[in-house]
Amino acid sequence: MTLNYTYFENLVSEIHEIPADSIISRTIYEDEHVKVVLFGFAPGTELSEHTASTPAQLYFIKGEGSLTLGGDTQQVLPGAWAHMQPQLAHSIHADTPLIMLLVLIR
Repeated sequence: MTLNYTYFENLVSEIHEIPADSIISRTIYEDEHVKVVLFGFAPGTELSEHTASTPAQLYFIKGEGSLTLGGDTQQVLPGAWAHMQPQLAHSIHADTPLIMLLVLIR
């Protein structure tokens, strides 16, 4: 039988260990409409300013940090969410171990 869904009971448990001074990523789902990537940031790490070619959504699951969208910086806690239009410059900084879900919409 082929399943027509993908289910994760606990996304936090999908990031087993974040090496010191590192950012890890794992694609957990991808099809012709969406790509979903789970990120783990060690404290003090940063994803420097960049853009995405498609609309994107960020879901912050665990930890604390900051998110810069264009020229605005927001503090992020678990439960924070952002939607970005294509080509918006953004960056992420982790103050504590941080787990984030990125959804790229195609």
